[in-house]
Amino acid sequence: MSAMTDLRLLPWSDPDGKPCYLASDDGNSRLSRRADEIEALQMAMGQDLLRHACVLLEDRKADVRELRFLADRLCESLGDVLRVAESRGGRLTSHGEDDGPDEPESMPDDG
Repeated sequence: MSAMTDLRLLPWSDPDGKPCYLASDDGNSRLSRRADEIEALQMAMGQDLLRHACVLLEDRKADVRELRFLADRLCESLGDVLRVAESRGGRLTSHGEDDGPDEPESMPDDG
């Protein structure tokens, strides 16, 4: 039995707003799969909100109340997406520690 070394930042907080972590070597546990589902939902909601924001910002008749509401939702969504990125980045780092130095990925040529 191996020691648990990986802590996964979960996509929710405790009732006090503090981050929650999962300590497990099983990336396919029920709780881990639930976290994956919530992260995917948060990402999809962020994409939908971004599309809505683009439409609303092009509408010259949008009032301050609508724009403020949009800004609040965008801030919430950005917080969710940054948490997902932090969680996934942490898991990449912990799984890649034994690898050699990171090589930059080559970018496709657009021309």
